[in-house]
Amino acid sequence: MSATALIRELRGELDEAGLRGSFLVRDLSTGGELGIEPDLEFPTASLVKIPLAIATLERVRAGELDGAEQILVEPGRSTVRGHTGLTKFRHPVRVSVEDLLYLSTCLSDNTATDVLFDLTPPARVAASLRAFGLRGVTVRHTIRDLGDTPANRLDPDEVHLAHLLAIGEGTAGRGHRIAQLDATRASSGSARAFTDLMEALWRPSAIDAEVAARVRELMGDNLLRHRLAPEFTSDASRWSSKTGSLLNLRHEVGVVEHDGGQAFAVAVLTESRVPAFQQPGAEALMARVARSLRDHLRAR
Repeated sequence: MSATALIRELRGELDEAGLRGSFLVRDLSTGGELGIEPDLEFPTASLVKIPLAIATLERVRAGELDGAEQILVEPGRSTVRGHTGLTKFRHPVRVSVEDLLYLSTCLSDNTATDVLFDLTPPARVAASLRAFGLRGVTVRHTIRDLGDTPANRLDPDEVHLAHLLAIGEGTAGRGHRIAQLDATRASSGSARAFTDLMEALWRPSAIDAEVAARVRELMGDNLLRHRLAPEFTSDASRWSSKTGSLLNLRHEVGVVEHDGGQAFAVAVLTESRVPAFQQPGAEALMARVARSLRDHLRAR
């Protein structure tokens, strides 16, 4: 099947499932790539935890922060339901800066992330990306701001109402009545922008080599493996990634490294037209579409 025919077929499957997405797969050895609307921007939710990790580790490397410093984290910092890690703690705890990075990146712990944002605010994280020549990913707010959506004010059995609002209030220009879903106001990026970021972490770039290596290690230890991991993990490959989720948005970006030496950056950002929180079918389809693009690129 030609690349054009494959993309047409995959677009049809996504549309039938109520999904629209920005997909891109890039061979990190040859630069060859294949995607679906790779330049379409989305609010990025927890994907901002990757730039935050880079900026924090760069400040540790420069001596501006002490990675071993113990930070007192009080309970109740986050009011967002359903998350893991410090967000669920009931008592004060001291955690080092480096361990906060682990919690933020590998468990997607929102409380740990906001403690790190207190040290390195969003504007400084965004400036760090620009300094490395990475301009397609914006970082505009904390996770605390991200979580203040209609879903957080509704009872669990009413969350579908927030999804209906998320689905119905967008504009053709990627604006939205819900600020966190407005690509012009929220932290945002495209599949291409995050693929560029993955390449900068996995290949020599302006990012310090030790900083990049630690971010790769953190992404390799990601515990959230329900989305793309089933299609990219095997005994002969390693999948390193970060997920992002908010209302009807489901994202994941990462790199699959094969024992033979090939490595592919994969970025998938999607929005659903289905007003439901749990959508395992959408998760599986996202992964299968990404895998199909990678398989076609690999066979060239």
